[in-house]
Amino acid sequence: MTPASAMPDFRYRAFISYSHQDKSWADWLHKALETYAIPRRLIGQTTLAGVVPARLAPIFRDREELASATDLDRKVNEALAQSANLIVICSPRSAASRWVNEEVLAFKRLGRGERIFCLIVEGEPNAGNVPGADARECFAPALRHTLGADGQPGAQRCEPVAADARTGRDGKGNAKLKLIAGLLDLDYDRLKQRELKRRNRRLAAIAAGALVVTTLTTTLAIAALFARHAAVVARLDAERRQKQAENLVGFMLGDLNDKLAQVKRLDIMEAVDDKAMAYFASLPTGDVTEQALMQRAKALEKIGSVRQEQGHQSAALLAYQAAAKLAGTLAREAPRDTPRQIAWSRTLAYVGMTYWYQGRLDDAQRAFEAAQQALQGARVRGTRDPALFFQLSVIDNNIGHVLEARGQLDQAAPQYEQMLALMQQLTAARPDDTEWAVQLGQAENNLGKLALLHGDLAMAVARYAADDAIESRLAARDPRNNSQQDNMLVVRAILGRMLALTGDDDAGMRRLQQAVDTAAALVQVDPHNDGIREDLARYASQLARLRRLNGDPTAAQALLARALAILGEHARQDPADTEIRRELAEARTEQAAQLLAGGQREAARIQAQSALDQLDPLLAQQPQDRATLLSATDARLLLAEASPDPRTALQLRRDALAALQGQSHGRNDPRLLALQVQALLALGDKAAARPLIRQLWGSGYRDAQLLATVLHAHMSYPPNAGFQKQLLATSAGIAGLPH
Repeated sequence: MTPASAMPDFRYRAFISYSHQDKSWADWLHKALETYAIPRRLIGQTTLAGVVPARLAPIFRDREELASATDLDRKVNEALAQSANLIVICSPRSAASRWVNEEVLAFKRLGRGERIFCLIVEGEPNAGNVPGADARECFAPALRHTLGADGQPGAQRCEPVAADARTGRDGKGNAKLKLIAGLLDLDYDRLKQRELKRRNRRLAAIAAGALVVTTLTTTLAIAALFARHAAVVARLDAERRQKQAENLVGFMLGDLNDKLAQVKRLDIMEAVDDKAMAYFASLPTGDVTEQALMQRAKALEKIGSVRQEQGHQSAALLAYQAAAKLAGTLAREAPRDTPRQIAWSRTLAYVGMTYWYQGRLDDAQRAFEAAQQALQGARVRGTRDPALFFQLSVIDNNIGHVLEARGQLDQAAPQYEQMLALMQQLTAARPDDTEWAVQLGQAENNLGKLALLHGDLAMAVARYAADDAIESRLAARDPRNNSQQDNMLVVRAILGRMLALTGDDDAGMRRLQQAVDTAAALVQVDPHNDGIREDLARYASQLARLRRLNGDPTAAQALLARALAILGEHARQDPADTEIRRELAEARTEQAAQLLAGGQREAARIQAQSALDQLDPLLAQQPQDRATLLSATDARLLLAEASPDPRTALQLRRDALAALQGQSHGRNDPRLLALQVQALLALGDKAAARPLIRQLWGSGYRDAQLLATVLHAHMSYPPNAGFQKQLLATSAGIAGLPH
C-alpha cells in the first residue's frame, strides 16, 4: 500500500473535542485551522497522512455542526467515524467533562488512537498522579490510558501527543503549527521554518510597504556595481528591515494597544500581543537587540494585563514574572537609565497586584517593596522625572492596600496621604493628563475608605464625591474611552453605597443603577472582558440589597440572578481569585435574605450556610480584611435568623459578636457597629446596644438594615440634622482643594 492510499478518505480533516467552558479556545482553534493556508511548496507532497492539501477544512465542532441535532450520540459517533483526526482541547474543565472522555474513547475504539492530538490550554498534564493536585489535571482519563480488549481504559498508561498553548510553553502560534504538522504528518521544524519565512515576508511588507521595491532595486544596483561591498549592503539592509519591524511592533504595543484598551477590546489586544510575541520568537538569537528585549518585556506585560482582565490570575502572574525578569536584566545593565528602572518597577508592581488578587499578602508586599527598591537609584540621584513620581505614587497605593488588609490603618494612612500629595503636585503641573487624574482620584478614594473605617462618614462621602467628580469629568471629556467609563462606574457605585449608608437611599440606588447600566453597555462592546462583567455582577448584587430593603423584591430578584450567574461562572474559571469567591458568597447571602423575606426559611438557611462555608476560610486566611469580616458576619447573623434551632442561632450570634468585638483596628467603622447592634438586639441585650446606637446616630449612619433592626426593637432613631450640615461643610472643603 502506498503512502497516498494509507489514509482512507474522510469527510472531516479533524474533530475538535472540548468542554463548553473552553468555547473561546475552540472558536480560536477552529478558525485558525480552517483559515490556515498551507505553504505552497508543501502542497501536493505525500505523507503517511495522505496528500498535503492547500487547506485543512473542513474541521468538525460538535457544538456548532450539531446545534439542531436530536440524537447527539449517533451524530457524534458518525462525525468521529468520518474524521481523520481527533483534537482534544485540554484543561481541568475538559478533563472533568464526561462528554470529552466519551468522545476520546469512541475515537480510540475506531482503532485510530495514534491520530489523537492534544492542545493544552490550562492545567498540568498528569497532575492527577500527584497527591492533592487532581484539580490541575488537564488530560481526560481516556487520554491517559490505553484501551483493553474490552474497549475500556486499562491499567497501562500512555502519553498523548500534545501541543502546549500556555504562556511560557509553545504559545498559541507554535502550538497551532505543531497541531498542523501532526495532522498532515509533516516535520514540525520544516513547517515552522516555512511559516517564519512567510511571516517575515508579511511583516516586512507591512513595515516597508512601497519601499520594498525601491530597496530591492537599490540593493541589486549596488551589488552589481560594488560587488566587494555586497556583505556590507546585505547587513545594512537586514538592519533596516529589522528596525522597521521593531518600529511596527512598537506601534502595536504602544498607541494601538492603548486605543484598544480604551475601548475594552481584549480580544483584539490579545491577538496583537500574540503577533508581537510571534515576531520575537522568529528572531535569530544574534539579532535580538536591546529594543527588541524591551518590546518583548512590554508585550509580556500587556499579555499579563489582558489575562488579568479576563480573570485568569495564574496566567497573568506568569506573564508579569517573565516581563519582570527581562525588565530587570535591562535595568541592571543601565543603572542610570531612569525609564528602565521605572519599567522594571512597574512590572514588579503588577506581579504584586496579582498576588494581592490571590490573597497572598506576604508575596504581594515583597513584590511591592522590590518595586520600590528598583527606583532607589533614581531617587538618590534626585531625578525629577514626573514618570518616577507617578510610579512612586503607585507603589504608595499598593503598599497602603497591604497594610490596610493587615489592619495597620495608622501605617496605611501616611502611604495614602503621600500618594495624594504626589498626585496633587503632578496634576497641578499637567491637569490634562488622564492617567494622572485617575491616580489622583484613587488617592481620594483610599482616604475616603480610611475615613469610613474611622467612622467619619462626612469625610468619607466628601472624598468619594471628589473621586466621582474627577472620573465623571474625564469620562465626559472622552466618552468613547471605555476604560474611563469603567473607572467612572466603579466610583459611582462606591459613592452610591456611601450615600445609602447616610440614609439617602434614593441617591444611592440612582448611582448604583447608573453603574449597572454602564457596565451592561460595556459588556455589550466586549462580552469576554471578565473585569467588566465582574463589575456588573458586583454592583447588581449591591443594588439588589437596596431594592429589597426599599420594598422592591421583583427588581431585587432580577438583579441578583444576573449577579449570581456571572460570579458563579468566574469562580469556576479561577478558584484562586479570593475577591471573586467573596463576592459570590455575598451574593448568596443576599439570596438568603430574599428567600427569608419571602418566607422560605429552609432555602434561606441553605444559602446562608453555603455563603458562610466560602467566607470562613477566606477570613481565616486574612483575619484583618474588613470586607471579608463584614460579609462573614452578615452571613452568620442571617444564618442564625433562618436556623430552626434556637441553641444554634444563639451560638451563631455570640460567635458573630465575639468576632466583631475582637477587632483591633477600625473599631469605629459604622458598618462594624451596626452589625454589633444587630447581634446584641437579637440576643435581647438592649442595654449594651444603646451606646452603640447613639454613636451610630452621631456619625450620621442610617443604613436601611439598621433602621429596620432598631424599629423592630421599638427603639428611637430620629434624623440627625447636624450631620447633614457637617456633610455639606466637609464636602465643600474637599471640593475647594486642588484637583
